[in-house]
Amino acid sequence: MSDINQVERLLSGLNRAEKAQVLQWVVEDLGDAFPGIENIPNVCGGEPCIVRTRIPIWILVHARNLGMTEADILNAYPTLRAEDLVNAWAYYRAHQKEIDQQITENEAA
Repeated sequence: MSDINQVERLLSGLNRAEKAQVLQWVVEDLGDAFPGIENIPNVCGGEPCIVRTRIPIWILVHARNLGMTEADILNAYPTLRAEDLVNAWAYYRAHQKEIDQQITENEAA
């Protein structure tokens, strides 16, 4: 049995409070990980992107800075979900200097 199968089996036997405790441990262990955001060296130059889409976070932040609403962004990028934007904004808050630098570099290009 794989580790993930064992974890799934163990979780099914826990009550809600115990599951919440496990979730808290996992979140603490992940540290600064952001769900739905990935950095892959050969994808989009290694810039942080929304998973499944190859849409860099800096593009979304730049669009918002230019006055696009979340609805506008979701219409412009039909593969995005509202959850993706929530994750993008959280990533931006934690990595503002990095994303602002990417916007500056890409505007100059």
